[in-house]
Amino acid sequence: MVYLVISMLVVTVLGVAVVGVVAVPAHRGGRDLLTAKGEGVARSARRRAGTLGRPRARTH
Repeated sequence: MVYLVISMLVVTVLGVAVVGVVAVPAHRGGRDLLTAKGEGVARSARRRAGTLGRPRARTH
C-alpha cells in the first residue's frame, strides 16, 4: 500500500513538472494557454463558483 501511495505521488510530481516545463515558457512567450472555448468555460466556472459561495435569499 505504501508503494502505491509513493508511486502516485511520484507520478503527480512528474505531471506537474511536465506542465511547468511546457506551460510556463509558453505563457512567458505571450502565447495563450487556453483556446477561446476554454476561456469561456473557465469564465463560466468562475461565475458559478462565485454564486455558490453567496447565501440565497429566503423566500419564506
